[in-house]
Amino acid sequence: MSDAHWHLIVSHLPVLGVPFGAALLAAGLWRKNVTLQRTALVVLLLAGLAAGVAFLTGEPAEHMLENMAGRPESLIESHEEAALAATIATGVLAFIAATALWLLRRGVLGRGWGLGTMVLAIGVSVALAELARLVHVLLAELLRPPPGVLGIL
Repeated sequence: MSDAHWHLIVSHLPVLGVPFGAALLAAGLWRKNVTLQRTALVVLLLAGLAAGVAFLTGEPAEHMLENMAGRPESLIESHEEAALAATIATGVLAFIAATALWLLRRGVLGRGWGLGTMVLAIGVSVALAELARLVHVLLAELLRPPPGVLGIL
C-alpha cells in the first residue's frame, strides 16, 4: 500500500475518534464512572497519535497528485493549512488527555480537568469536521472528469 492509502485510512481515526471520545467523556463525567472517563481519555490520546500519523503521511500523499492534470493547488493548500491546525489541536488534546490519565491514576479526576478536556475535545471535533469538509471539496474536484471526457460538455 502506498502512503496515500495509509493517509486515507489513518486520517479517519481522529475525525471519528475525537467526537466519540468527547461523548464517552461526557457520559463518564455525568455518571461519575471512572472506567468510562479512563476509556474516553485513552480514545482521545490514540486519536491524537493517529492525527500525527495522518499528518506525516499527508506530504507523501500530496506528491502522488503532483502529475495530475488540473490539480487544484489552492484546495490542496487549504487542506494542508487546516490539517496542520487540526493536528496541533489534536496533539494538545492528546497531551491533556495523557495528563488527565496520569492524574486519574493517582486518584479521581477533578471535574475541572474532565470538563475542560471535554470542551477542548468538542472544539477539536469542530476543527476536524472543517478539515473533513475541505477533504470532500478537494476529492470532488479531483474526481471531476475533465470537460469533454463524457461527451456531454
